[in-house]
Amino acid sequence: MSPSQATRGTNQAATIVMVVADILAAILGLWILMYLLEANRGNDLVQFIHDAALWLAGWSHDLFTFDDEWARVVAGYGLAALVYLFVGHFVAGRLRRY
Repeated sequence: MSPSQATRGTNQAATIVMVVADILAAILGLWILMYLLEANRGNDLVQFIHDAALWLAGWSHDLFTFDDEWARVVAGYGLAALVYLFVGHFVAGRLRRY
């Protein structure tokens, strides 16, 4: 394998890692937006986004104990989104260096 092929492979891997991290953060951000706009929880799409966000943010869900529920949702799910973004882009940057 030539050096240019190896570089192309790591660039593709870095791009995939970044796209996955962005999608995960977008799902969490979409749930925050749906929650704040009081989306109909009976809707299948809203329920799917909520279930996915709850699974993705299981480690940070209810991590904060604000009095207002909206603040807990924004802080808990927002923290998870930021962690996915930072970790994903950090890993992608490291992959691109090789």
